[in-house]
Amino acid sequence: MHPSVIFLGLAITMLLSEHWGTATVVEDFNHVERCKDSLYMGTPPRGFRSDKLKKICQRYADKPRYVTLYDSQNRIPVYSAYTFKKTEGDRRVDYPWMYEPQLAELDGNGNMLPFPTGYLHMKFEDSQAVLDDYSDVVLYERGHLNPDQHQSDPQDRAATYTLTNVVPEIREFNIGPWRQHEERIRVRLNNFCRGTAYIVTGVTTTGNMIRRNNQDRVAIPEDVWSAYCCTEYDRNAPHNVRIRFPTQAALAKNAKEGNTVQELSVLDLESYLTNRMAVDKNFQLFYDNCVSPSPLPPYLHHSK
Repeated sequence: MHPSVIFLGLAITMLLSEHWGTATVVEDFNHVERCKDSLYMGTPPRGFRSDKLKKICQRYADKPRYVTLYDSQNRIPVYSAYTFKKTEGDRRVDYPWMYEPQLAELDGNGNMLPFPTGYLHMKFEDSQAVLDDYSDVVLYERGHLNPDQHQSDPQDRAATYTLTNVVPEIREFNIGPWRQHEERIRVRLNNFCRGTAYIVTGVTTTGNMIRRNNQDRVAIPEDVWSAYCCTEYDRNAPHNVRIRFPTQAALAKNAKEGNTVQELSVLDLESYLTNRMAVDKNFQLFYDNCVSPSPLPPYLHHSK
């Protein structure tokens, strides 16, 4: 490639970094101010064994939006954790797809940037998925873990369009059962969650990969799972809704058929995932299993 093209690509990257938000790779989600706000009680899911997974504080327009645990070897997120924002679930707007330069250790500022047209340093492709990985794949679509329809602010929505927040989902599953599930949860939390709802959505893998240029590129999820935690909810909700609070989970196969989304308890989901993910016996999605703080008024704590 001509040196001038390389220089132009790097110049575009540097220019964009001045105007777009940052997505910072961190040692701990608590190390970045306000990053932990996406997590119930400021605590990430615990029990993941691999020390090679990258913790990304997904920042956009100088504000943390959500967090992602990213597998650079398989080039997909293990999970994204975010707070649900009440929304009408209206039609999505076109946002540019972004990537994470810090995963390639090329940008010390950790800028989340739109993909430039043209040159991309090879280190980018080594550490994460790129648009070409999805361009010639017929069966799969880019499936959001933190979906834009669970966000209301345009900048929160834009921040979901990074390839570090998507996985290859079978098209029929993505536009069918899983989209219906996301809408069902949107309506439920809109109508019955009175406080903040925290959501963690992730995947399991079994070794199947999207290949490009005769190389394994992006892991294809076997399962897609999700769980929410909302400790302040409408106690007068119908019984069939009330039993799905303060927490509920969902699980489905990323497949063309047999892909029905099953709702289950978070404890049952954790039990299922323990045998299918690299986690230890302390695996837990929400701090203290999303048990709400004591509802007793303060004066009762001091009664004899």
